[in-house]
Amino acid sequence: MLASKRILLIIGAGIAAYKSLDLIRRLKERGAAVTPVLTPAAEEFVTPLSVSALAGEKVYRDLFDLTDEAEMGHIQLSRSADMIVVAPATADLMGKMAGGLANDLASTLLMATDTPVLCAPAMNVRMWDHPATQRNLQQLQADGVRFVGPNEGDMACGEYGPGRMSEPLEIVAAIEAQMGSGPLSGKRVLVTSGPTHEPIDPVRYIANRSSGAQGTAVARALAALGAEVVFVTGPADVPAPEGVQVLRVETAQQMSDAVEAALPVDAGVFAAAVADWRMASASDKKLKKSRDGLPVLEFAENPDILKRIAHMGADRPTLVVGFAAETDNVIEHATAKRARKGCDWIVANDVSPATGIMGGSENAVTVISDSGAEEWPRMGKDAVAERLAQKIADALTG
Repeated sequence: MLASKRILLIIGAGIAAYKSLDLIRRLKERGAAVTPVLTPAAEEFVTPLSVSALAGEKVYRDLFDLTDEAEMGHIQLSRSADMIVVAPATADLMGKMAGGLANDLASTLLMATDTPVLCAPAMNVRMWDHPATQRNLQQLQADGVRFVGPNEGDMACGEYGPGRMSEPLEIVAAIEAQMGSGPLSGKRVLVTSGPTHEPIDPVRYIANRSSGAQGTAVARALAALGAEVVFVTGPADVPAPEGVQVLRVETAQQMSDAVEAALPVDAGVFAAAVADWRMASASDKKLKKSRDGLPVLEFAENPDILKRIAHMGADRPTLVVGFAAETDNVIEHATAKRARKGCDWIVANDVSPATGIMGGSENAVTVISDSGAEEWPRMGKDAVAERLAQKIADALTG
């Protein structure tokens, strides 16, 4: 898919810049030509010589290179590429892009381009969570910039959380998905997945048996059809798919916030098994046994994410797909849920213990829509996901 494609790779400053060397190698393996651009501070982390040796091309570093600028080199660089990839995309680079600044070669290229841009953010967790970074992220997404990552994990600074740059193969998968000619190319789709954990106290929580396997498979299948996928996942058993933007959450409220922050999207697929209730007031200390009897747990209702998105009016996605995990009267309950929530489709399945579906590798679903109930045979969850992704593509492009 990447054979003969030209990638303009902008390498920002940060310890994650070392991953850009492997990214160049992976892109070259797939036949892509890589033109590297180093920001001045990036040279503190990787050398122009090592980058040039791997890319097999000149490294561009200076906006005011007289030879290049005599021919408007920054314009040619920005227009000759099939895609611009920013990896690592630092908080500074994201801020410049969102603010329309162009005071060095990297930011000028990004302002002068008319080609797709993909960013792989990398920064300290507090920098990523800072309101300014999140505002910049939303602005860039609204401007059409796509993102892969960041992942969650240990930081070079010793902290833990979201901010790690995606691995090179994840970035390659995102590039391939964005450059693909699939039916969902140019479409942005949100997928929720996994369970949510609602804390009772610091060591106990309310949860369910969802593994996240079906939602993960749906996200992967949509990306394979060319969609830009935003994947909002609770604490799932299965790893997140490559080539999508992953937003990790724990509680239903966090999932609701992440979903709204990811809008607008063309379609929303709500496969997560969101807890209906949470503690009205979770204890900040571990609950202890007492001679006074059992503790009384008071519950509060969690936000209804599917219903809220389905009733958003002008901002509503074109297609809203919900899931209904039932243990009895599956079609009846799922049909009622679709009417109550206001979504376009409900993907219903029987998750009673005898089926082995919840947490298993197979699924048997019925898709309920205005056209009625379409029953699918039992098959692997990947096969269900591929069939559903194609059905979504047909609905969005038909």
